[in-house]
Amino acid sequence: MPVKKIPCVTAGFIGMSLSYGFSLNMALVFSVQYQCTIANYIISVERLNQYVNIPSEAPEVIEENRPPASWPDVGKVEIHDLQIKYRDNSPLVLRGISCTFAGGHKVGIVGRTGSGKTTLIGALFRLVEPTKGKITIDGIDISTIGLHDLRSRFGVIPQDPTLFNGTVRYNLDPLSQHSDHEIWEVLGKCQLKEVVQEKEGGLDSLVVDDGSNWSMGQRQLFCLGRALLRRSRILVLDEATASIDNTTDMILQKTIRTEFADCTVITVAHRIPTVMDCTVVLAMSNASCRV
Repeated sequence: MPVKKIPCVTAGFIGMSLSYGFSLNMALVFSVQYQCTIANYIISVERLNQYVNIPSEAPEVIEENRPPASWPDVGKVEIHDLQIKYRDNSPLVLRGISCTFAGGHKVGIVGRTGSGKTTLIGALFRLVEPTKGKITIDGIDISTIGLHDLRSRFGVIPQDPTLFNGTVRYNLDPLSQHSDHEIWEVLGKCQLKEVVQEKEGGLDSLVVDDGSNWSMGQRQLFCLGRALLRRSRILVLDEATASIDNTTDMILQKTIRTEFADCTVITVAHRIPTVMDCTVVLAMSNASCRV
């Protein structure tokens, strides 16, 4: 029986094999990394494609259907069978809401998280368009006018106050429509006059991005100052007192009661005590409401 001779494996051959083996391992690692990177980039492409296909908002101005310069002059808000859903195949977020807010009334909107409070306010500003129904303000259907003509006529004090990089004057009056005297008068009503006067630049004092060089309460009072300068007939408070201390809350509430006594004030809140002074309280629950 013949015996097969096993070839001799040299140390150099073993070293070369190990070297190629390690190289192959590194190539495999890099290949997996490249695949993960490509997968992440593909997600970005999908997002861009999604944004490109988002329907545009309504026009800012509809020349043939502009409201009067004094609109709204009463502040009466009528909601007729309002139904809203965010996607065609999703359930209704608001189901046939119908109510009327008389001009000059103080309206409180309360309800648990997810009950539809924010959606109702979004419909008022046309951040979301209704599936059915309509909202009329002083007899004008808001869906028939431009977004600029609608949103510029409202005052709003949000839960998270927004300040812009610039000066105190710019943050209160970004369009330069008011005099320094009017701005100082508003600052006095907001209990901010002394604070701004102590600053070296006065009305030209610096405000950094998001107003981080001012306290949360001061930022909220700046938003109140904007609303006072605009003198809007309808004022919306979206959880405006949720992130401020009791002292600032008292200043805010007192100023609103005094300066917006004849205006329609819509207050969104989680807590009942926040809307105790309201003339009408709208309780939201399961996408419906009761007054």
